[in-house]
Amino acid sequence: MLKSIDVKILKVFVGEAARHKGRPLHEAIVEEARQRGMAGASVCRGFMGFGAGSLLHTAKILRLAEDLPVIVEIVDTPSRVESFLPVVDAMVEEGSIVMQDGQAVFHLPLRIRDVMTEHVATVDIRTPLPAVVDLLLRREVKAVPVMDGRNIAGIVTGGDLLSRARMPLRLDMQGQLPFEQRCEQGAASGFAGLVAQDIMSSPARTLNIKTDVVDALKIMAGKNIKRLPVTADDGTLLGIVSRTDVLAAIAKASSVAGHLEILPPGLHSTARDALFTDVPTAGPDTPLADILDQLVRSPLRRVVIVDAERKVLGLVHDWDLLRSFVQKESPGLVARLVRALTSQEPGLPALEGTARDVMTTRVVTARTDAPLAHVIGTLVEKKIKRIVVTDDDGRLLGIVDRDAVLKALARL
Repeated sequence: MLKSIDVKILKVFVGEAARHKGRPLHEAIVEEARQRGMAGASVCRGFMGFGAGSLLHTAKILRLAEDLPVIVEIVDTPSRVESFLPVVDAMVEEGSIVMQDGQAVFHLPLRIRDVMTEHVATVDIRTPLPAVVDLLLRREVKAVPVMDGRNIAGIVTGGDLLSRARMPLRLDMQGQLPFEQRCEQGAASGFAGLVAQDIMSSPARTLNIKTDVVDALKIMAGKNIKRLPVTADDGTLLGIVSRTDVLAAIAKASSVAGHLEILPPGLHSTARDALFTDVPTAGPDTPLADILDQLVRSPLRRVVIVDAERKVLGLVHDWDLLRSFVQKESPGLVARLVRALTSQEPGLPALEGTARDVMTTRVVTARTDAPLAHVIGTLVEKKIKRIVVTDDDGRLLGIVDRDAVLKALARL
């Protein structure tokens, strides 16, 4: 069954002799649409017509050099046409621009332009590092392209802040701290005098806006890249795409187009194919000091709470622990906890309480035979990075995370 979608039809009526920066206007519009990854553009040349000046033009024999009417027609999704409209409007000095609603069936590969975030937060190469961190926290994003004029000079990610600027906590955990302690963390991290250019990853790996989603998936999975700026053919920054964007697009496409070749080869795998079994566990009465020790030693940064039969009861994230002591208004203990979580000092602080006091009981789970498409849909819908995998009786078998899902999809 064919599936149609809502579209906008953009028609631009201009004269054949119209120019933009020395070239035929219709050619300039088509080239701009191509560079920006629009679905397509067609140009029709009329054989008779007149415009606002009421001067009649015709293509009769021996009069082929007249300024005949030209129509540029572009069909794409409403949001993309509406974002392209100001570009066309700035190019057309004399003519008409018409917008129409419509329905269409696109037989096209799924491209990055369909899934990227268009309104990208950016910083300049000279932006002070505290301002970069403030922007990331305010916008709730994990990376920001660094611009040198109109060119992408690099990208600052949460990993860059941790490894090159000695920021003690991940961005998602910084948001758990009170403002005063967040400022103290920034002051102690060595940000003083640093600007974006000092710690950015450069040159930034980018994706062309016409890249297939499956190709982007393979790049991200193969290079372990979480976010990539998206550019036009001339290098102009047009958006940014994350692993979550790619997974969301695949999940959506699989629900309506499971038989099409636009989907990655590993989509019909199961959770078993992406299972991580080395998962730290504890009982609900395990002291928090022991929980903290496991959190520090595990790359998962979470402990699954199980009963005597390994049935899943809850989950403790590192930020669950931090948030608990922030709420108790124990600034000294929070400071020690931060240093412990970031391995900045030997020994662990003495924490009172047990796993039961801080654990999350609403645990998202899946079975090992769950199709990868279902797992992806759950990751996207719940906005989580990992899913606990259990058997039919609810006993822990492992965890599936986004990195493993990407590799399973790409069959790497």
